[in-house]
Amino acid sequence: MLKEEINKALEILKTGGVILYPTDTIWGLGCDATNEEAVDKLLKIKNRPAEKSLIVLLDTDNKLQSYVSEVPDVAYDLIEYAENPLTIIFSGAKNLAKNVINTDGSVGIRVVKHDFCTQLIQRFRKPVVSTSANISGASSPKNFDDVDEEIKGAVDYIVDFEQENRANKKPSTIMKLSPGGQFEFIRK
Repeated sequence: MLKEEINKALEILKTGGVILYPTDTIWGLGCDATNEEAVDKLLKIKNRPAEKSLIVLLDTDNKLQSYVSEVPDVAYDLIEYAENPLTIIFSGAKNLAKNVINTDGSVGIRVVKHDFCTQLIQRFRKPVVSTSANISGASSPKNFDDVDEEIKGAVDYIVDFEQENRANKKPSTIMKLSPGGQFEFIRK
């Protein structure tokens, strides 16, 4: 079941499509974080302004240097010891679609600890966008049943995994980390 769903989602990502999928936090909309057209499609589904930041998921912190020009050493400790899902905003984003990168050159990255996401990203060999599966401005879905029918109808594929999980999940903690290692919390 898990392997089949990963294969189906992988095909959609490879063709520039948008998936609705479970993450380590809430249900998300995802696409290839290096494909500008795929990101545009995702933003249209969400009805989200392009200047609002998106989060990128990686399967391992070993890949951070591929997408961030300077990774402070403390980032690895923060990722390793975080008890809850942690998104870190790094400056100096690179090798990503330009519409994923914030106007100040930063990008939010979360190293995901979730079976489906980790395996999907490992097999895809590229980062995946993750943004809450809601119309911009509406509340984030705590579980699959809370995802708006408009969103479900607009994506290219809905992952059939963890849909019955009724746990009230919440978004990740977001922290901004400067190249010098100073950090501030954006969302706790």
